[in-house]
Amino acid sequence: MEAYLDNSATTKCSERAKNLMVQILTEDYGNPSSLHNMGAKAEEYIKDAKKKIAKTLKAEEKEIVFTSGGTESNNLAILGSVEANKRAGNHIITTAIEHASVEQPMKHLEEMGYEVTYLPVDEYGILRMDALEAALREDTILVSIMHVNNEMGAIQPIEEAAKLIHAKSPKALIHVDAIQSYGKMLIHPKKLGIDLLSVSGHKIHGPKGVGFLYIKDKTKIKPIVYGGGQQKGMRSGTENVPAIAGLGEAAAEMYEKLTKNTEHLYALKEHFIAEVTQIEGVTVNGKIGKDVAPHIVSISVEDVRSEVLLHSLEEKGVYISAGSACSSNKPAVSRTLTAIGLKKNLLESTVRFSFCAENTMEEIDYTIACMKEIIPFRRKFTRK
Repeated sequence: MEAYLDNSATTKCSERAKNLMVQILTEDYGNPSSLHNMGAKAEEYIKDAKKKIAKTLKAEEKEIVFTSGGTESNNLAILGSVEANKRAGNHIITTAIEHASVEQPMKHLEEMGYEVTYLPVDEYGILRMDALEAALREDTILVSIMHVNNEMGAIQPIEEAAKLIHAKSPKALIHVDAIQSYGKMLIHPKKLGIDLLSVSGHKIHGPKGVGFLYIKDKTKIKPIVYGGGQQKGMRSGTENVPAIAGLGEAAAEMYEKLTKNTEHLYALKEHFIAEVTQIEGVTVNGKIGKDVAPHIVSISVEDVRSEVLLHSLEEKGVYISAGSACSSNKPAVSRTLTAIGLKKNLLESTVRFSFCAENTMEEIDYTIACMKEIIPFRRKFTRK
């Protein structure tokens, strides 16, 4: 039996998305910038994808800009907005638990002379509102907050934070990395007070190499890629029409099935937690219940290194993660786990399980059975 439980790293492309992409790759393969009918047909696929995505966000189609994925969306949001608003201030705020595609642009901006404040989180990985309030200043021009943490599934209080930011720092733009939340929960940027929102296609059963950035109408932002002026100059380069169409189809499918999928994911997660915590020395990091993301569970396994458990489960056909799959394939101490104050002996003994709607209870039970066999066996080699 196999159980793929690493869906926060990537997901299987849906049949609907795949079939549409094959159609475009092999038959409707025109360049959307071409003036003939093949080009016009390609452009229609892009317009249709924008329409589908805008509907899920209750946004306008012109507010969607397609990118190569979550990393580029985050870079465009951060670097593009700071460049456009640098005369308004020099101060940026983010959190201590952001993905590398937010953290690294922030480090770059610090090298450029900007002042960046990294906000702490509590033991559950939740942003401390008192720290945000204290950090906000008149010259704050951007606040970037991850919606759902990719390692623990903690949900940040975006709407509450946005109200505070708008009140104390009215010039500041609000960017949200929604790469782990889009497709798993309702997100209406205008209602939440969001100016910029990043999404990746392969996290929602779409293809790899495509994503989008929601840019609220009239938001001041400059491009970071220049060229032929596609997408009204905001992101030049010939559009990846098959991937864009696949992303639109996947987004529509995720929101058509949102309620059903969410119920199933929480059921899988609750069952997994109930069983896994019966194993000696296994603890769950973060909150448990319906106020965390339905698809992510972080556990620490005392006296068993994360890589050892990962590869032991792999031998049984169970696939999980030792942390974020997007940073690199080299293990490193998690900034998120460090930020929540996890005990030092557990920092290198923590793994992530992430589910999708196609996962079954049988897969969860098989995984638990494997862990009950593997963990005591592996501990023999570490305990004295």
